[in-house]
Amino acid sequence: MENLSPKKQKALKLAKQAQGTLVKVIHMIEENEYCPNIIQQADSVCGFLKSIKRELLAGHLDSCLVKKISEDKESAVKELIKIYNLSN
Repeated sequence: MENLSPKKQKALKLAKQAQGTLVKVIHMIEENEYCPNIIQQADSVCGFLKSIKRELLAGHLDSCLVKKISEDKESAVKELIKIYNLSN
């Protein structure tokens, strides 16, 4: 984990939090808990996943993309369009 960028370290931390919350959602469903409570936890997982995407994208734009633009601008633009389309 030490060799990860700060953005990837944060994304990993968020992913582990999402994982823990998802395990809780599964348990709540198995235990037939009240649906609104399960939905609230599921929404929390979705929030974590969105945060993970934001952190990874910010890190990519800040480091990887800068290098890629200098090497192959056309490919970098295509990659940005792909990421944009995946985000919507």
